[in-house]
Amino acid sequence: MDKQLLDKLMRMAKLELSEAEQAMMLTDLNKIYGWIEKLQEVDTEGIDPLTALALEQPTLREDIAQPPLDHTKALSSSKYVDSNYFRVPKVKDARNITS
Repeated sequence: MDKQLLDKLMRMAKLELSEAEQAMMLTDLNKIYGWIEKLQEVDTEGIDPLTALALEQPTLREDIAQPPLDHTKALSSSKYVDSNYFRVPKVKDARNITS
């Protein structure tokens, strides 16, 4: 992990970090990357992959139908409304970010 990659990640995540925070973030990310590299060295031959983190099956609640939320009431809870719709910020496709 280097400063250039961190800058790209910060732009994609819309983060603004001070120089000190960036230095701490680089240190932390490099530690995490080192830990992941160490995990890659573990021999997992013959070990089945996990399909769940718990051995017990989860207890499910009964699915009870309820009336839907009223459209007007739902829109009233939002700051940004356009006619009959919620307004949300534009989402950019991270795959198209080149710099």
